[in-house]
Amino acid sequence: MTHVTIVASPNPLIERQFNWADETACAATAQSLAAVLRPRLQSGQTVFIELNGTLGAGKTTFTRHLLRALGVQGRIKSPSYAVVEPHELPDLAVHHFDFYRFNDPQEWEDAGFRDLFAAPGLKLVEWPDKAAGLLPRPDLRLHIEPVSETERRVQLQAGTPLGQTLMMEEAAP
Repeated sequence: MTHVTIVASPNPLIERQFNWADETACAATAQSLAAVLRPRLQSGQTVFIELNGTLGAGKTTFTRHLLRALGVQGRIKSPSYAVVEPHELPDLAVHHFDFYRFNDPQEWEDAGFRDLFAAPGLKLVEWPDKAAGLLPRPDLRLHIEPVSETERRVQLQAGTPLGQTLMMEEAAP
């Protein structure tokens, strides 16, 4: 069995900053990202996206829009209590993690998440700092900061060459 290499996240390779005026803008970003993720995920690649921000910033909202854009049907709930919510599509696997309730990063290892991260598919992680030092380097890191009730300041960073490629393709017209 192959295990994920555990390394600290380095400085981003590239980054982009922008604002979401409202949830419609959030959904548009999710649609655009889903379009570049789908072919890679369908071919069996693994993509890891960290979602950072305060409570209520919009991490789960963005995830719901991304999962809908990828074709997930039915209820998409926050994994706050379950820690992980799997979403199986006919041609790709998605695991949405929320480590907010972790008290010790070792809980990640004890839960067997290393095997999930080693398997192909999309991994979305809210509150990655709660599993600090145990997660692989993220391909993409999304920071969401509330500016007002509806507006969000967003920073998208590439942490790997794959993340850099995804960002360049997502930004292409």
